[in-house]
Amino acid sequence: MIPLLREKLLEVLKAVAPLIGVVCLLQVTLIRAPIDLFLQFLAGSVLAIIGMLLLLTGIDFGILPMGRFVGAELPRRGSLALIIAVAFALGFATTVAEPDVLVLAGQVETASGGEVSRQAVVYVIAAGLGVFAAVSMMRIVTGWPMRYLLAAAYSTALVLSFFSSPAFVPLAFDAGSVTTGVLSAPVMLALAIGLSSVLAGRSGVSDSFGLLGFASIGPIVAVLIMGMLLS
Repeated sequence: MIPLLREKLLEVLKAVAPLIGVVCLLQVTLIRAPIDLFLQFLAGSVLAIIGMLLLLTGIDFGILPMGRFVGAELPRRGSLALIIAVAFALGFATTVAEPDVLVLAGQVETASGGEVSRQAVVYVIAAGLGVFAAVSMMRIVTGWPMRYLLAAAYSTALVLSFFSSPAFVPLAFDAGSVTTGVLSAPVMLALAIGLSSVLAGRSGVSDSFGLLGFASIGPIVAVLIMGMLLS
């Protein structure tokens, strides 16, 4: 555990240090924010480092191994419906807990003056990713070519963008990007790698990658449909 913590601490510091450095440079040269606000930023940065350290360590220590095990165990049950259901449930659950999704949903509620609730945005995004994650897992089992699925999904999103409310179109594409965060992406990849590892003639590389790109279209489609219903 200690080596893992040390490794993740270095990763977090490398990721956060440039941001802290830029803000500190701006503080002493251009911005000169009130000292209490600057100290609040430094304290928040320390808390963010601690939180990211614990989150990334927890993902590598427990979540990823369990995701691979679940993915490898599902085919042994001999039920495609079970694979689809589990993929949807995991995709939905991880997206609901995804920090980037929660931040986006909170900003939407604030910007809309409460007309579009935070919970509604979170659940719509989670449902969209869950459905497309389930299709992705079904694609691994059946061997459907990913390029056809991507072409069909992006074509659907582009068509829906012409009929959805203009206010929801940019939100939809932002919704697709925030679902590839620190929680959803590792779980989905681990599940796909575990699933493909026990299927004859499947490759963990060719079958697992591309999944995130496809699954992230689900929230785009879901939010566009939400915009059509609310317009």
